[in-house]
Amino acid sequence: MKAIQLQQPGGLDFLRLVDLPAPEAPQAGEIQVRIHASSLNYHDLGVVLGRAGAPDGRIPMADGAGVVTAVGAGVDEFAVGDAVVSCFFPQWQSGGQVPFDFKRVPGDGVDGFARELVNMPATAFTHAPRGYSHEEAATLTTAGLTAWRALVVDGRIRSGDTVLVLGTGGVSIFALQMAKSMGARVIATTSSAAKKEKLLALGADAVINYQDTPQWGDAVLAATDGRGADIVVEVGGPATLPQSIRACRPGGHIALIGVLTGFAGDVPTVELMRKQQTLKGLIVGSREQQQDMVRALEQFAWRPVIDSRYPLAQMAEAFARQKAGQHFGKICLHY
Repeated sequence: MKAIQLQQPGGLDFLRLVDLPAPEAPQAGEIQVRIHASSLNYHDLGVVLGRAGAPDGRIPMADGAGVVTAVGAGVDEFAVGDAVVSCFFPQWQSGGQVPFDFKRVPGDGVDGFARELVNMPATAFTHAPRGYSHEEAATLTTAGLTAWRALVVDGRIRSGDTVLVLGTGGVSIFALQMAKSMGARVIATTSSAAKKEKLLALGADAVINYQDTPQWGDAVLAATDGRGADIVVEVGGPATLPQSIRACRPGGHIALIGVLTGFAGDVPTVELMRKQQTLKGLIVGSREQQQDMVRALEQFAWRPVIDSRYPLAQMAEAFARQKAGQHFGKICLHY
């Protein structure tokens, strides 16, 4: 089978297309999946750039979608021919005992989905939404579920809420689409006039250019008659968090997801405290939450926004596009 392996010390020039032995029949409790698509996340980019310390030969990619080709003994949830999508934390089935490291995350602590065939426990997958292409399904493992948890599980979104999303990456676009489907008003930020038009076309009610308006937190307050956003999907990290706190209403919820601007920084704790906001970090979600999301997505008319598609052999080119920040939505691999 074809696969991509990351060679040390890491970097886009160290991704190698290789031939590996195909796995044998799945063992009890396992399914075999022919992987047809994956999608790129900043977590994957960190791995392939060598920042995660992955061992030589690691197969990258946390997201995987495909078709069940064989079923091991004792598996009754899946059948041959089912379309499935992987789980980011295969060991986190449900409940509040959250993982806090990446030791069992595919593509990081263990081999991921940049390969044509995998044998894994059936509990490492869920069904894909009916009617989704493999590329569309592959966007759900990380970005889709992160947005779902930020809005629904932790943010407890309600119709009429105002949601603030930052930028045009996968999580933010998912959050925009989900929030609009649930009756929310959405304010988005971007630095591009072209991307502003795309955000408006997706249903954003207001778009703020953060380069033209560095104090965009005040602009969000102005756009909400001084009230602020009920939920902020915070993907930037330390450089954007102060403005997100300013933009969020008293008693509102900030879902802290990203580290795009760094790993540490100053936090205006007095404003956070005074406004009695909830600031909660999250990393993707559980299998049960993914199953809930899949059921909901089957009721919505929209589909994930795919920026571009690359064959597996062009993974380096796909990551180069992501690294340059050229994309709007998700970048996918197909194979």
